[in-house]
Amino acid sequence: MDGPRAAREVAFDILHRVEAGGAWSGTLLRRALDRAGLRPADEALVTELTYGTLRHRAEVDWALSRSTRRPLEALPSRIRTVLRLGAYQILFMDRIPAFAAVSEAVSLAKRVGHAGTAALVNAVLRRMAASPPEIPADRGTVEGIALRYSHPAWLVARWLRRFGLEGTRALCEANNRTPPSAIRLNTLRGAPEQVASRLAETGVETEPSALLPEGRRIVAGPADARKRAYDAGWFTPQDEGSMLVGRLVAPAPGNTVVDACAAPGGKATHLAALMEDRGRVIACDVGPAKLAAVSRQCARLGISIVETRELDGASVGAEYPGAADRVLVDAPCSGLGVVRRRPEIKWRLQPQHLARLAAVQRRLLGGAAGAVRRGGVLVYSVCTFEPEEGPAVIEAFLREHDEFAPLPIAGWPPGAPDRVTFAAEGTAFLYPHRADTDGFFVAALRRTA
Repeated sequence: MDGPRAAREVAFDILHRVEAGGAWSGTLLRRALDRAGLRPADEALVTELTYGTLRHRAEVDWALSRSTRRPLEALPSRIRTVLRLGAYQILFMDRIPAFAAVSEAVSLAKRVGHAGTAALVNAVLRRMAASPPEIPADRGTVEGIALRYSHPAWLVARWLRRFGLEGTRALCEANNRTPPSAIRLNTLRGAPEQVASRLAETGVETEPSALLPEGRRIVAGPADARKRAYDAGWFTPQDEGSMLVGRLVAPAPGNTVVDACAAPGGKATHLAALMEDRGRVIACDVGPAKLAAVSRQCARLGISIVETRELDGASVGAEYPGAADRVLVDAPCSGLGVVRRRPEIKWRLQPQHLARLAAVQRRLLGGAAGAVRRGGVLVYSVCTFEPEEGPAVIEAFLREHDEFAPLPIAGWPPGAPDRVTFAAEGTAFLYPHRADTDGFFVAALRRTA
């Protein structure tokens, strides 16, 4: 099987499992590329087909509706995935001839369907290729923006109320862009400049982050060189917004720090590095598999001060009362700040999910707060910017916990603070279209009594 055909089959398998089985595209993509043994160009094709089809699903579905009378939802899920994959290539990938996109889609339909569904795929995509429909201008309406920028209408409506027309367009555009390949250098191996030089020697070229010294962005380097450097512990893939959470915790060497929701370990290992591997980081989470992932990260990076503990974050305060200088609650959330990395989130999430998540977040924050010593700091973070999951959680917490007060964070981060949107005292937002990071809400609170 040739490379491009294999690439399409890999992309199809990922997309179908995302839709039918609720899997995550990024996880499936990494595993699939490790197994497939494709050439770099074909790996890039798999990546674009996977993420592009998910990011632009509303536009793709609208175009398909113009080429067939049968509702997409009435089709078998495998054939629906084949149609979306072929339509994405016709509409968005100029370098792929339309006839090739149609031909490969029909071959794929024959493999996963039957003669009738293959004929349907052939007819629909040939019609689209002959006269590709043009996505209409958004005209400033909820429905128009939802279609033009491929986001759910309910989400667009929320954002229009908060960000206005241009802000909503900018946010949707940012969500549909490929995020930078951000990494955190392992500063336990040397100063950031030294570690970056070592990466360059291995063939991985990076550029500095504007936000913090240990952050870099990969600009060039073959996949095998990146993997070798990663396995050797020189860096960890981590968005700059996520790194800024560790900087907000700001632990000192010798501190005792609790990470109440630690898996898979990115923030826990960052905290340990900021502490120069001196002190104690108690990494809590539920499930042995999650904690095993944290331990593997620590072993890869040469970190010794992280202790894993199977413990629900809401029980941290009872288990470690007043024991910690710093406590981080990086709570489970909707993930709307990482849509550019996990585009399927916007299609899975429903409005009612936000209230349920907020209840979990309030429980975790309230339960973990008891671990903070007098004068210590409690940091709350979520990779979303929805009010229910951010400001509302903090407001409810402060009403119930008068022993805590907001901690001013006007000087955070040290680099490019203009990218941060400060809110109520002690709180801030990172927005993808303003900060060029994943989206986050953060809050810093000090225990005063």
